Amino acid sequence: MDIRLDDLRGAPIRELLEEHLRDMHRHSPPESVHALDLDGLRRPEISFWSAWEGGELLGCGALKELDARHGEIKSMRTAAAHLRRGVARRMLDHIVAEARRRGYARLSLETGSMAAFEPARRLYELFGFERTEPFANYRPDPNSLFMTKALA
Repeated sequence: MDIRLDDLRGAPIRELLEEHLRDMHRHSPPESVHALDLDGLRRPEISFWSAWEGGELLGCGALKELDARHGEIKSMRTAAAHLRRGVARRMLDHIVAEARRRGYARLSLETGSMAAFEPARRLYELFGFERTEPFANYRPDPNSLFMTKALA
């Protein structure tokens, strides 16, 4: 699996992110969807990676710098054809390693509280993320669950 910095210009990544947004809207009310579109992911404080194997897109993930010591995981997604093959685990490993390399003391994320998000929550818990209060610009939301991991 090759994980590379992505410029978000290719059709495969655009299609995967469109699928991601559709899926978020299917499981969450509009006011609780915090997934970013292409323009949102192109912001300078966000680094975006895609995972490939043999020319096939497997998944993606992003890291947003909230401040010099705190990052946020965004847009973790595995292509439907590659679920349960370790793609998300490898991408999360990559993002955590990058956050450590940058010197972040903490890495946080928002995910859904509904049953559809249970596999993601289990993965984050395996990596040592714990539930926390809303961070950055998030507000309490019964459809969202907030998690954080100390890195220092």
